[in-house]
Amino acid sequence: MKSIRLLSAVLTLATASAADPMAPIKPDTYKAPVKVACIGDSITEGVGAEQGRSYPTQLQELLGDKWKVSNFGVSGRTLLKKGDHPYWIEAKYQNALKSEPDVVIIMLGTNDTKPQNWEHEKEFVADYTELVKSFQALPSKPRIYACRPVPVPGEGNFGINEKNLQEWIKRINKLAKDMDIGVIDMHKALERKDEMLPDRVHPNTEGASEMAKAAFEALTGDKAPKPAGAKK
Repeated sequence: MKSIRLLSAVLTLATASAADPMAPIKPDTYKAPVKVACIGDSITEGVGAEQGRSYPTQLQELLGDKWKVSNFGVSGRTLLKKGDHPYWIEAKYQNALKSEPDVVIIMLGTNDTKPQNWEHEKEFVADYTELVKSFQALPSKPRIYACRPVPVPGEGNFGINEKNLQEWIKRINKLAKDMDIGVIDMHKALERKDEMLPDRVHPNTEGASEMAKAAFEALTGDKAPKPAGAKK
């Protein structure tokens, strides 16, 4: 009887671990390499960082050759379908789906804080939910992470603002919990580091490095080393 109880406890623990959306990803349990799709706007694309130093590129360097990180970011795009430039209609969205990723990192919402997009704020959660489900439906059954977007210092820029971003973060937190998906805190990664957001929206190369480290730690459960080429 004691051995049966022990076996049951082990199985329960294994099931709980497998279901944990923040459990470290083990590349050896995947067909190499683990395919990571980074979904987002200009911040993901790499605007503001030196050429070839976007956060997905630096994340690839940190993860190594057992992983393949692809950048599907498109500048100016919104999560909202009724936003001024919805991500939904982009070829890169379709390419991300076709890539059948093992891991999906979503960071959208920054452009949705603009006044013209905020008019549709009540549709944010429904649209975000649909985006997540579109990846959950893939045969690859990817692990999905929603990002809390990077902070917007001071008055922001381009109509982007921290007040509305904080509302998105509350909704993203709840959505992630309700949908049992992971969360990567890009906001915390750049809090009180305004010098890394020189135009008050886009992280520079060092800011992208901080984002890459946050993603690395969420995916692997390990402390991130300094990406190659980052400032000492």
